[in-house]
Amino acid sequence: MHMAVNVAIGVQDFSTIIENQYFYVDKTAFLKEWWDSGDSVTLITRPRRFGKTLTMSMTEQFFSLGYADRSDLFANLEIWKDEKYRKLQGTYPVISLSFARIKERDYEKTKQKMCEILRNIYIKFSYVKDYEKMTEADRAYYDRMMSDNIRETDATSSLYQLSDFLYRYYGKKVIILLDEYDTPMQEAFVDGYWDELVSFTRSLFNSTFKTNPALERGIMTGITRVSKESIFSDLNNLKVVTTTSDEYATTFGFTEPEVFEALEKCGLGGEKKEVKRWYDGFIFGTHKDIYNPWSILNYLDSQQYTTYWANTSANSLVGKLVREGNRDIKEKFEKLLCGECIWTEIDEQIVYNQLNGSEEAVWSLLLASGYLKVLSYESYLDIGERFAPRYQLALTNLEVKIMFQRMIHDWFVPVKSEYNDFVKAMFLGDVDAMNEYMNRVALQTFSYFDTGERASGAEPERFYHGFVLGLLVDLQGSYYVKSNRESGFGRYDIMLEPKKPGKDPAVILEFKVRSTRKENSLEETAQSALAQIKDRKYSEELKEKGIAGEQIKEYGFAFEGKNVLIVN
Repeated sequence: MHMAVNVAIGVQDFSTIIENQYFYVDKTAFLKEWWDSGDSVTLITRPRRFGKTLTMSMTEQFFSLGYADRSDLFANLEIWKDEKYRKLQGTYPVISLSFARIKERDYEKTKQKMCEILRNIYIKFSYVKDYEKMTEADRAYYDRMMSDNIRETDATSSLYQLSDFLYRYYGKKVIILLDEYDTPMQEAFVDGYWDELVSFTRSLFNSTFKTNPALERGIMTGITRVSKESIFSDLNNLKVVTTTSDEYATTFGFTEPEVFEALEKCGLGGEKKEVKRWYDGFIFGTHKDIYNPWSILNYLDSQQYTTYWANTSANSLVGKLVREGNRDIKEKFEKLLCGECIWTEIDEQIVYNQLNGSEEAVWSLLLASGYLKVLSYESYLDIGERFAPRYQLALTNLEVKIMFQRMIHDWFVPVKSEYNDFVKAMFLGDVDAMNEYMNRVALQTFSYFDTGERASGAEPERFYHGFVLGLLVDLQGSYYVKSNRESGFGRYDIMLEPKKPGKDPAVILEFKVRSTRKENSLEETAQSALAQIKDRKYSEELKEKGIAGEQIKEYGFAFEGKNVLIVN
């Protein structure tokens, strides 16, 4: 007999979950681990929907004086077994704020939103304004913070000042909790006002967390660890906990025993293997088999397998980086989609303004966002005689793989019929139709794949590697898609090997970008690509697998800007 489990989706307030007896996995051990660590300011990065906001809500409601009479919330939980912590509950002034909702298109609006959040905190604590130890200047400042037009200099020092006011009022230092600190930064990067936002945020963080004598402890959460230089420049008291750190590894997300226990309770014990295939795969520090809680809750609620967490809308940045990525990024993506792993260096500090050029930064962002997992890593001495760790990465799980397949598929939605007609023509050997459709596809989607930063115009490589990813995703039901990545400068080849030889034809494609120095015409480039296939005897490999010669189609592709010429 299984118990009824009442799963609430999207509730991020701790007391609501406890009071209504909604399904809850006890994570109060975090409070003890964090408090015992003694760290003054902690930055914790985790992928989105991993329980960061709920953890912050729990922390606020445990420590805050505003919840001094709410020990009932914790009475049945792990933390309450410890006498020392019972005494701590409800004994600190806590300032709690979140930047989760700040997603504006320009700097002025973003600053306005931030000021609004700060004003609301001032309104919440407005009783301290009338305290007898406040000076006239203090009260004037308080009034300015409650007005509609907050000055930038007041805004950046507002949390520092409020900590001081609360410290005087209560005679106790404050705990400051800032949730989703980097949401506005991702927006600023995508919309191009990064530099302005950085200087504002740097001042705010510096006064709040660095030079604040009234601060007892602080926690910031986010998805990424924004580079120290840009916003934490002087915060040398910052303890950073990323997905590769061991601290708090089991606080965010569900462990496998927690998931399996929940499945048993819901009478879904038989689904363990399939739930694991879809939703397991997150690794925090040395803790493997962490599940994404959002998908698990949704699965328990609806009992359907689908992509709950990896909905593409929330990560337009990741999509943009893969689509506009250079040849190396797209080639590594092919490997990942084929279930292989890649080796790369990672810099966990995300330097947003380098994301367009640096391959390392892209993999680092994908890792921080939860789309990749670290299988292993090795340190080696690089040229500068430093130990540089290389990480072995793979796609996290089936849910993530499906998300990326959909994302790549969507690149070609605007040219769906031309794209499909091209693929049909390719299998039929109709080279005239191939030329016509491929040129239409290129014309309409070319600029998609370009970062728009080079004066010389787009690199065809970015487009055709994107196109290859498209083929890979669309044909993987019936074909093994292999590419030879060693084929030299400006060239690339693909082999489509049928999973059912005899029924479907095999295809070999060689891509080549025209070199104006070496070739007089696009035709010459295309013929040279075709010759390449013959020289390298690619078809021998297929014939050895029992595929007949007439079942093998060979095509040379030549690219120059948006123009494509195909010969066979």
